[in-house]
Amino acid sequence: MKQTLDIVPLKSWIDTGDLPLVIAGPCSAETEEQVLATAHLLANTGKVNVLRAGIWKPRTRPGEFEGIGSVGLQWLRKAKEETGLPITTEVATAKHVEEALAAGVDILWIGARSTANPFTVQEIADALKGVDVPVLIKNPVNPDLSLWLGALERVNRAGIKKLGAIHRGFSSYEKTAFRNEPMWDLAIQLKTMVPDLPVINDPSHICGNRELIPYIAQKALDMDMQGLIIESHIDPSVAWTDAKQQVTPQALAEIITNLVARHAESNDPVFEDKLAGFRKDIDKLDDQIIKILSDRMKIVEKIGEYKRDNNVTILQVSRWDEIIQKRSNVAQALKLDKEFTVKMLELIHNESIRKQNEIMNTKPVAEA
Repeated sequence: MKQTLDIVPLKSWIDTGDLPLVIAGPCSAETEEQVLATAHLLANTGKVNVLRAGIWKPRTRPGEFEGIGSVGLQWLRKAKEETGLPITTEVATAKHVEEALAAGVDILWIGARSTANPFTVQEIADALKGVDVPVLIKNPVNPDLSLWLGALERVNRAGIKKLGAIHRGFSSYEKTAFRNEPMWDLAIQLKTMVPDLPVINDPSHICGNRELIPYIAQKALDMDMQGLIIESHIDPSVAWTDAKQQVTPQALAEIITNLVARHAESNDPVFEDKLAGFRKDIDKLDDQIIKILSDRMKIVEKIGEYKRDNNVTILQVSRWDEIIQKRSNVAQALKLDKEFTVKMLELIHNESIRKQNEIMNTKPVAEA
């Protein structure tokens, strides 16, 4: 379902030309020298639109470095004056908002931990009333699209029209190559629900290590995301926070240079005609898939009735294992991804179980 936010286009509040927005800078502001040196190197690349640095750092456990605090805002402002780059930092309280705005911070962002708490978001939104400043909102730590959308709505209702989202991945119990699972489907759902909303990808927090950043950054652009926020430190090996996921300004420039920025649409009529033909074929196949699924569910209903009449349970694990094994083998032979195939089969199986449950709780026609 489409959601309406009263927002203005990204290019109305920051000029990136025809290129994606690039926000870069250290995870944390550590010293004035570190902030200024990194800022100058980033500005000299000609690839960065906005300078970022964490001033207040929400940490999991007490005793960890929780940010340099308000003094770092003066370092950011000095970096802005010397390089001409707009500056951005994370805010988590009304006091943060007031101090950041007083220091001339150009863009604010709300972090993943804050997004997860509607009370925190509302406090920030209240502090933003009457202010004309761009605000970017990271997805919540856990995969909850409603929380993400709710945070955007709260800030928008406070009068913030220069609004965007940051996709930084989601917490997962499964151990994978990523620090935070991308779960691209949730970001795509958000873009589908609010088509005009700019979505910026955060490959640093998704990856957790610098080696994977180019891969995720390119995939984000291929997903029609409007920009990237990447952590960059003059010397990542001595960074006070998140050292493994930060890159040097030179490495950042190489990453950005090697990315391919694609367009959402084409003005080439030949391309459009051929694409329309492909889409027509897809529509026809989709109709066939829906018809086949409908036919399958009719057989499922007959099976449900047969099991009910013979007092047989719905779930039979051995049959389900057989389906997964056989269909996965066929799918792989046809070059279909195994994970996709299993998820699809699980959806179909769950619907089959639901239908049979309904039938189990009705009496046969002869007894009714």
